[in-house]
Amino acid sequence: MKEYKTITSVTGPLIFLEKTEEIGYGEFVTITLPSGEIKRGQVLDTSWDKVVVQVFEGTRNIDKETYVKFSGDVLKAPVSHDMLGRIFSGSGDPLDGGPKVIPEERRDINGLPINPYKRAPPHEFIQTGISAIDGMNSLIRGQKLPIFSGSGLPHNQLALQIARQATVLDCKESFAVIFVAMGITEEEAKYFISDFEKTGALERGIVFLNLASDPSIERLIVPRIALTTAEFLAFKYDMHLLVIMTDMTNYCEALREIGSAREEVPGRRGYPGYMYTDLASLYERAGRIQGKNGSVTQVPILTMPGDDITHPIPDLSGYITEGQIIVSRDLQRKGIYPPIDVLPSLSRLMSKGIGKGRTREDHKSVSDQLYAAYAEGKELRGLVSIVGKESLSESDKLFLEFADAFEKKFVAQKNNENRKIETTLDIAWEILSTLKEDKLLRVSDELIEKYLRRFKNAPNKADEV
Repeated sequence: MKEYKTITSVTGPLIFLEKTEEIGYGEFVTITLPSGEIKRGQVLDTSWDKVVVQVFEGTRNIDKETYVKFSGDVLKAPVSHDMLGRIFSGSGDPLDGGPKVIPEERRDINGLPINPYKRAPPHEFIQTGISAIDGMNSLIRGQKLPIFSGSGLPHNQLALQIARQATVLDCKESFAVIFVAMGITEEEAKYFISDFEKTGALERGIVFLNLASDPSIERLIVPRIALTTAEFLAFKYDMHLLVIMTDMTNYCEALREIGSAREEVPGRRGYPGYMYTDLASLYERAGRIQGKNGSVTQVPILTMPGDDITHPIPDLSGYITEGQIIVSRDLQRKGIYPPIDVLPSLSRLMSKGIGKGRTREDHKSVSDQLYAAYAEGKELRGLVSIVGKESLSESDKLFLEFADAFEKKFVAQKNNENRKIETTLDIAWEILSTLKEDKLLRVSDELIEKYLRRFKNAPNKADEV
């Protein structure tokens, strides 16, 4: 290993060294301070005469008397099946008072891209127990489906509920959740840990916590360590891993901070021009591989600055991922939890994992009918504010009432309520039964006969005309 004492300057989380021999990009670095304290880092940039190193534990007390040792290898994370049920810091150190991980392997945290030819198409439904997701924007094993939220909205509560309740139906392989929190407060960290321990979700999960007080550079490595762990468990132990990452906005802010320290030319709104590529290097690590039973599914959560969906972070995330779940401030003001607005939400792989033999034969038709009826009901709300409810036809009034019932009965549920997909679909039929049958154009007569007529207390609206 090469050791140097050639630091020329320190800027934010970066140190700059004069270069004397060839150094590799991404090389792992050990930094020894005059006091004997040891820090870790990674080569961020290298040229003929300079080397830039990002320091994971912060650059405090680093001076020109500090020794920098280059390992000649990239940063690798220790991974083991014994990590299940444990809580770790953003750099992979235990936070639960337990021993350090005895690694089965040490893997490059940057992972290896999945050969597109070897990717298996996602087609298994993951039940989250949340009707607005399961019924309208289903999560499929191997998918990357982000949640777009805003400051002050209950996205963390929603993330914990998904972590507690998510399961793959009729699955023989083990299922586990890796929860990654980036840039959170001490209070939020205590809330996450308490919820995991109280509900027993930690038994089948792994938690990585990066606090707001931790070095921002750590925010860039914690999702990579988590995804490396997920890939190890998925493709060596044939497990199904759901990786929930919150908050990707904090990750991108750290990326911008590093870019500013390197004096890079900024892109949109000051973010690095390579942010799209960087996010893709994380999101594209979700998926399934032919011949392997395991899978990695991602639910990244990001808060949109100013609730602006055109902001670079949600905008680029939307291009890379396979849909989005939108958390609505308007629904939250109405006291509805989870405040998921299903109309702008989308799961591009939903049709691959639902239907007969996977969820239920009526799933797709019911979902389409709910979308159409709710959209019409919301449009009529705007009309009512102009002409008044009295000016509406009887049919329009039913759609108006349907929109309210959809939000209060279908979308709204308790934060500890775990609905089976059959329950979700039955609730859908119950509120659809309030409409006239001749308005249910997205469902077949066979499905109406089989499912709608079970709600005997609902009058046949078509016969009333």
